[in-house]
Amino acid sequence: MSRRSTKRLVREGEFVAEVDVELLETEGGWTPYLSLEDAYKLDDVREALRAGDVGRASQLADHVYRLTPVQV
Repeated sequence: MSRRSTKRLVREGEFVAEVDVELLETEGGWTPYLSLEDAYKLDDVREALRAGDVGRASQLADHVYRLTPVQV
Protein backbone atom coordinates (compact mmCIF):
# COMPACT_ATOMS: atom_id res chain seq x y z
CA MET A 1 0.00 0.00 0.00
CA SER A 2 1.27 3.47 -0.82
CA ARG A 3 0.14 6.85 0.44
CA ARG A 4 0.05 10.10 -1.47
CA SER A 5 -0.73 13.51 0.03
CA THR A 6 -3.12 15.76 -1.82
CA LYS A 7 -5.59 18.56 -1.17
CA ARG A 8 -9.36 18.40 -1.45
CA LEU A 9 -11.67 21.40 -1.74
CA VAL A 10 -14.88 21.52 0.25
CA ARG A 11 -17.39 24.11 -0.96
CA GLU A 12 -20.36 25.12 1.10
CA GLY A 13 -22.26 28.30 0.30
CA GLU A 14 -19.88 31.22 -0.11
CA PHE A 15 -16.93 29.39 1.50
CA VAL A 16 -14.31 26.97 0.21
CA ALA A 17 -11.95 25.07 2.52
CA GLU A 18 -8.70 23.49 1.39
CA VAL A 19 -8.05 20.27 3.33
CA ASP A 20 -4.92 18.08 3.28
CA VAL A 21 -5.75 14.38 2.92
CA GLU A 22 -3.86 11.21 2.08
CA LEU A 23 -4.91 8.98 -0.77
CA LEU A 24 -4.30 5.29 -0.19
CA GLU A 25 -3.36 3.16 -3.17
CA THR A 26 -3.41 -0.63 -3.17
CA GLU A 27 -3.16 -3.24 -5.86
CA GLY A 28 -6.52 -3.98 -7.40
CA GLY A 29 -9.89 -2.82 -6.22
CA TRP A 30 -11.09 0.76 -6.03
CA THR A 31 -7.99 2.88 -5.66
CA PRO A 32 -7.05 5.52 -4.73
CA TYR A 33 -9.31 6.07 -1.75
CA LEU A 34 -9.44 8.13 1.44
CA SER A 35 -8.90 6.77 4.92
CA LEU A 36 -11.95 6.78 7.15
CA GLU A 37 -10.32 9.47 9.30
CA ASP A 38 -9.81 11.79 6.32
CA ALA A 39 -13.38 11.19 5.10
CA TYR A 40 -14.71 12.19 8.55
CA LYS A 41 -12.41 15.24 8.51
CA LEU A 42 -13.93 16.40 5.20
CA ASP A 43 -17.43 15.85 6.63
CA ASP A 44 -16.56 17.85 9.76
CA VAL A 45 -15.26 20.75 7.66
CA ARG A 46 -18.40 20.69 5.52
CA GLU A 47 -20.66 20.67 8.59
CA ALA A 48 -18.75 23.58 10.15
CA LEU A 49 -19.04 25.65 6.97
CA ARG A 50 -22.73 24.79 6.63
CA ALA A 51 -23.30 26.00 10.21
CA GLY A 52 -21.37 29.22 9.50
CA ASP A 53 -18.63 28.27 12.00
CA VAL A 54 -15.65 29.51 9.99
CA GLY A 55 -13.42 29.37 13.09
CA ARG A 56 -13.98 25.64 13.53
CA ALA A 57 -13.56 25.02 9.80
CA SER A 58 -10.25 26.89 9.79
CA GLN A 59 -9.00 24.71 12.67
CA LEU A 60 -9.71 21.56 10.65
CA ALA A 61 -8.67 22.85 7.21
CA ASP A 62 -5.46 24.40 5.96
CA HIS A 63 -7.15 27.42 4.40
CA VAL A 64 -10.69 28.77 4.23
CA TYR A 65 -11.65 31.17 1.46
CA ARG A 66 -14.71 33.33 0.92
CA LEU A 67 -15.96 33.34 -2.66
CA THR A 68 -16.97 36.68 -4.10
CA PRO A 69 -18.72 37.08 -7.44
CA VAL A 70 -16.93 39.03 -10.14
CA GLN A 71 -18.90 41.91 -11.63
CA VAL A 72 -18.45 42.05 -15.40
